[in-house]
Amino acid sequence: MSGKSQGDRRTGLLNGFAAYGMWGLVPLFWPLLKPAGAVEILAHRMTWSLVFVAAALAFVRRWAWAGELIRQPRRLALVTVAAAVITVNWGVYIWSVNTGHVVEASLGYFINPLVTIAMGVLLLKERLRPVQWAAVGVGFAAVIVLTLGYGRPPWISLTLAFSFATYGLVKKKVDLGGVESLAAETAIQFLPAVGYLVWLSTQGDLTFASEGPGHMALLAATGIVTALPLVCFGAAAIRVPLSTLGLLQYLAPVFQFLLGILYFHEAMPAERWAGFALVWLALTLLTADAWRSARRSRVAGLSVPTVEKPAASAAVDA
Repeated sequence: MSGKSQGDRRTGLLNGFAAYGMWGLVPLFWPLLKPAGAVEILAHRMTWSLVFVAAALAFVRRWAWAGELIRQPRRLALVTVAAAVITVNWGVYIWSVNTGHVVEASLGYFINPLVTIAMGVLLLKERLRPVQWAAVGVGFAAVIVLTLGYGRPPWISLTLAFSFATYGLVKKKVDLGGVESLAAETAIQFLPAVGYLVWLSTQGDLTFASEGPGHMALLAATGIVTALPLVCFGAAAIRVPLSTLGLLQYLAPVFQFLLGILYFHEAMPAERWAGFALVWLALTLLTADAWRSARRSRVAGLSVPTVEKPAASAAVDA
């Protein structure tokens, strides 16, 4: 049993590295889709993601959730909100990468955990531990430093962080699996996306059919690029403790940050380094506090038959 458990954990870790690795390297993909603009790329991403996940769900014959969702207007409304929020997130991210703001985009996913905690306090009336308050305070100071460094608020980072935190909050209330949730959200996005592509075609600005079969294939691949990391993440989430996934999530912005500096050669003056250093300090405080809380829960649960639940719960609360 322990061999099987170790094998499951190894498989989960590999899937986790694959998921966050793909999310971290995706800035290399979006520039390949030029001369398509960000909104056209976004519309293709919505369209082809639905095609890909629908094919996957048809293959495994997993459709019961759809009928249940349609019969629950409140959950359907929440899925619509999630679809709208992730549309903003995807659109801003694609635009930021293709206009030379990869580093600022990476910052959005660094500060996302801090924004999630702040939203928990403001919207859900959650109580924070002192270390968590300190992390949020340091994160707020980082935003001030970066605002001075950029000469403006880091609106790309803030938009990505707040939209993704809102998306996570809504998805938690919807309580759908990752692939099913993506299918529902892209089904809502599908008609507006196709409508925009048709309109673009009537204006003579659609690049899908005018740039050759390679360009068509790359635009169609946006569905795979969107769904495949999510499938790997789902495989990791059921095999790896949430505390471990919490650490793995930093791989994606780290890769994006390094790509921005080393591959796209974006400028990093001293004041931006200072701002990023404060963000990393805040994340170090958060991570250390989460691990301490998870370890304390595990120790407290050693005499209890269901040892796993306290650790998972602590990781979620953190």
